[in-house]
Amino acid sequence: MPISGPTTVPMSYLPDAPLTNQNNPSNQSLSDQFRDLLKKIGSGIHTAKSLSREEAATATVLMLTEAATPAQIGAFMIAHRIKRPTPTELAGMLDTYDALGPHLSEIDAPYPVTVFCNPYDGRSRTAPITPLTALIMVAAGAPVVMAGGDRMPTKMGLPTAEIWQGLGLNWPALTIDQVQTVLAQTGLGFVYQPVHFPQAQAMVPYREQIGKRPTLATVEIMWSPYIGQSNLVSGYVHPPTEARTQDAFTQRGTSFFTTVKGLEGSCDIARDRTGIIGLNHLQAGTLETERLLLHPRDYGFHGSDPEITPLAELLAYYQAAFTGQPNEVSRSAVWNSGFYLWRVGRVDSLAAGFELSESLLTNNAVKDKLYEIRAAIDEAA
Repeated sequence: MPISGPTTVPMSYLPDAPLTNQNNPSNQSLSDQFRDLLKKIGSGIHTAKSLSREEAATATVLMLTEAATPAQIGAFMIAHRIKRPTPTELAGMLDTYDALGPHLSEIDAPYPVTVFCNPYDGRSRTAPITPLTALIMVAAGAPVVMAGGDRMPTKMGLPTAEIWQGLGLNWPALTIDQVQTVLAQTGLGFVYQPVHFPQAQAMVPYREQIGKRPTLATVEIMWSPYIGQSNLVSGYVHPPTEARTQDAFTQRGTSFFTTVKGLEGSCDIARDRTGIIGLNHLQAGTLETERLLLHPRDYGFHGSDPEITPLAELLAYYQAAFTGQPNEVSRSAVWNSGFYLWRVGRVDSLAAGFELSESLLTNNAVKDKLYEIRAAIDEAA
């Protein structure tokens, strides 16, 4: 099974040069450099041009370091949204996230680390399943990494961080090195943006001010803080997003990844409709994609996807699942974890994945794993 190796950013694309005015023959200020990039994408439908990968990386570093002015950052965000990012631009922006963001180093694991890239602005219609899916997977010995932050404009949906907090996992109390320790010990890691990636967090207020999701929201569902062999899972809503993701990952050499038309753009596979999934890997630099149509009825999982509830009620469903009491939330988690365990090679078939996931809930293995992770976080902090 092909898997993603350690991420490396081409040196020519590392966006460190714009941070100083060295090697700048025109002696432009940093804001002037950014203005030129803004003019390029913001000139209207007839004259606007796309950025190169290096230019997109430069624009992103000037935003994240706030070398560009607030007016420029807001203008870039809305102009880029209207123009729509190209795969090459997304590749460059991801280069900057790799260069400036936190890193979790490769751990010793028998299976690729599953990196769930859910929208940071959370859920407002359907119950988030991914945290329970992740706990089932790590209880099965298949590591998981996630990232996110607090309630975020414009959606202001329920974020993963609040669910972890409600389960007693205090990730915000940890440094990134301590998250690394917990990941190595337990198989689960969570990168909390407000603490671990403050440059990206500084961009959050612009979302409310412009009233729209910027391109950085797309970057979030594509970026992995984990440097090692992984299955990078990227959720989406609209089909063009999947195509852009596949192209951008191909340019970046991401060798093993999964694209999912998930609930509200998340990595959660629906139960009330056919799951549309892309099984992607690079073969000699060429993208090979298998389209998997996963029918819940074929495996006995057809039903309504659980609706969003107050956090306390959602946590009650989680707690019931930990004690082997099935409910619609736990059924969705078994449906998801069974697939993802199969995807990384933990089991030989989807049916075996569903069976293993359900058994881990009924024999208290998931509950025990939660306690283990909670103790590891408390000790690391």
